[in-house]
Amino acid sequence: MISALAGVVALTGLATAGTAQAATGCAVTYTTNDWPGGFTAAVTIQNLGNAINGWTLGFTFPDSSQKVDTGWSATFSQSGQNVTATNVDYNAAIATGTSVSIGFNGTWSGSNSQPAAFTLNGVTCTGTTTNPSPTPSPTPSPSPTRSPSPSPSPSPTRSPSPSPSPSPTSGKPTVAADGTGTYRTVQAAIDAVASGNSSRKVITIKPGTYREIVTIPANKPYITLQGLGSSPGDVVIVNSHYAGGNGGTFNSATAFVSGHDSALTNLTISNDYVEDGTTVNQQAVALNLNADRAVLSNVRLLGDQDTFLINDSARTYVKSSYIEGTVDFIFGGGTAVLNDCDIYEKRSSGAPITAARTDAAKTYGFLVYRSRITGATGNTTQLGRPWGPSAQVLYRESSLSSTIKTSQPWTDMSGNSWKNARFFEYKNTGAGATVNSNRPQMSDSQAATYTPQKYLAGSDGWNPIG
Repeated sequence: MISALAGVVALTGLATAGTAQAATGCAVTYTTNDWPGGFTAAVTIQNLGNAINGWTLGFTFPDSSQKVDTGWSATFSQSGQNVTATNVDYNAAIATGTSVSIGFNGTWSGSNSQPAAFTLNGVTCTGTTTNPSPTPSPTPSPSPTRSPSPSPSPSPTRSPSPSPSPSPTSGKPTVAADGTGTYRTVQAAIDAVASGNSSRKVITIKPGTYREIVTIPANKPYITLQGLGSSPGDVVIVNSHYAGGNGGTFNSATAFVSGHDSALTNLTISNDYVEDGTTVNQQAVALNLNADRAVLSNVRLLGDQDTFLINDSARTYVKSSYIEGTVDFIFGGGTAVLNDCDIYEKRSSGAPITAARTDAAKTYGFLVYRSRITGATGNTTQLGRPWGPSAQVLYRESSLSSTIKTSQPWTDMSGNSWKNARFFEYKNTGAGATVNSNRPQMSDSQAATYTPQKYLAGSDGWNPIG
């Protein structure tokens, strides 16, 4: 399943983490990304004692102004400064030596210091963890470590986006691992772009494998990453992080893209962590997207669990691309149109493809449009499940292969009923596109207002489709 942390476009604080000293049997790492008036917290619980089949984590905020607003991967309750987090079904068991990751968004008006101690099943944690080095917070993102972004909606007065069209492929590349470019790493090229740039900066990347973590921060908009190969498989940006070992799902990504009007074209973003069947938190994000008005064209996104995170702040148009994974591998609270894409469920036992967390106030979540859905086995794959109660997903005019679990293609998640979510299909074809009482179909009149352009227009009339 998923854990997710909030996507934050612009953060002013630092990511901090602390050591909970307090019962034989557990260690806790608590990490926050802060902004004025709010924060996102990622909490990793490591079991150092006997295996447990259900857990409750307790802690006390040091400041009475701190409040839990929305949480994920646990059920949160708060009384005064005291907070309790109880497991949800998919992460109830914690084997000895393994971890689970949970998180929440909160508000505050005080110092926002971390809790001093934690209790697991009523026992104070005495294990310790090493403090990660604080880092500036443009690498926010939830997922199953996942989450709604507190960033304000983009201003309707924002100037038109410079075109993300590809630049010429001749001449010296911006990035080449062999030293024939201006920079050897993708991140070095991004770092060289001035903060607050107002014109498009195209970073061309020579074919090769770039094993690094790439971050386009919120203060660097209008950046294009363009692979120079003959196919997206020729340029591969890859890493191997997973939630249980890297501070939660939101920190596990290979690429963090937060600058608005970012564009990725003709390349692969991959997280090649391999699920081992024993680790509790195996979420491993390839692309963590916080950027509004992002365009992905001819891109491959490769991973297992939680491949592509689309945070609340994001609107994205994904064109002629390939996305693969195992569980909830397209997820988040943002808005996305996947047009002419190939989506592949690679696990033989199947699983849900999407886990949307669309806010109830948003009309549009995920639109899978004129795309192709395939999988490793027949009658095993689900179209999605609601990570949030108001999740919105539409599969429209797409080819659904026999991999789709035809009798029940939607399923519940963490107490959220798929029947209460905004799940629809419209004019799909293929062996997996049968119609029954468990498959809500959108009417023609409804479909007229659920087009790709209407999903993406927002308040500024954004139209990347042309």
